[in-house]
Amino acid sequence: MALRKRAADVVPGDPRFTPKKAKNALAVAKILGPAVVPLVAPVVLRAFGEARDRLDRLRARRMGVAVGDLAQFSGKGGVLHARITGAAEAIGELREKPDGTAEDRTFADKSETTLRQLAAAVRAAERMPSARRKAAHKAVATELDELEQRLLTRLGL
Repeated sequence: MALRKRAADVVPGDPRFTPKKAKNALAVAKILGPAVVPLVAPVVLRAFGEARDRLDRLRARRMGVAVGDLAQFSGKGGVLHARITGAAEAIGELREKPDGTAEDRTFADKSETTLRQLAAAVRAAERMPSARRKAAHKAVATELDELEQRLLTRLGL
């Protein structure tokens, strides 16, 4: 029993999908649809939910934040905001360090001011045209890289 038509059996101008076949397919869908949809819908919704959860966990891991904090760092500058928040927490730890010096506290004060300015720049860049926003984000990222390097040096890493 042949499952496929042979090439010799198919006429070159003969369409494979005819109005009669379409009508038959619609009739089958009308009969099977109400029975199949309630069975398949929960599985599909669960699969979409799981895919969304995996995507959120991936984004959170890339940003270095908790999944619950992901909404706080949305938008084009979300990654930079996450980095700024992480640097601010590290600077707070440097200030609270029991063996911290006056230099460390001065550095922490100056760095917090810089971080506030960088956060403001990222927020302002959200409404800029694409080319200007990318340039602003690149400048902020460069400044943040330098600040993080100085911070790591202060922390002894």
